[in-house]
Amino acid sequence: MRIMGLDLGSKTCGVAVSDGLGLTAQGLEVIRRKEENKLRQTLARITELAQEYEVCKIVLGYPKNMDGSVSKRCGLSEEFAKKLAKRTGIEVILWDERLTTVSAHEVMIEAGLKREEREKIVDKVAATFILEDYMNSNKN
Repeated sequence: MRIMGLDLGSKTCGVAVSDGLGLTAQGLEVIRRKEENKLRQTLARITELAQEYEVCKIVLGYPKNMDGSVSKRCGLSEEFAKKLAKRTGIEVILWDERLTTVSAHEVMIEAGLKREEREKIVDKVAATFILEDYMNSNKN
């Protein structure tokens, strides 16, 4: 069974999934929406992907402030996690995502991707980092 990683943004949601053994994470896609609060299609697409990849657990980025305190967006992530768990029947774990988007940009810059290319996939790469961090923490 696989684990899914999600990076929920205001108008996007990056999706990553682990391999069957839970050793590596691969970015799948970026789900885009026109309005921040219109989550029905995002939830539907995540549900489809979770079924397709036989996901047993979902790790959702939790956007804490740099000092570790809870941000305004944390409440939105908590609400989304509840909706997602109810819809899919899969456990959703909130995971500290501080600096994942920054790290994603750094890796893509080092790889020589132009700004336009980076903007298209940054959420997918950040979701991969969130998932990798979660999997690495559970290896110990």
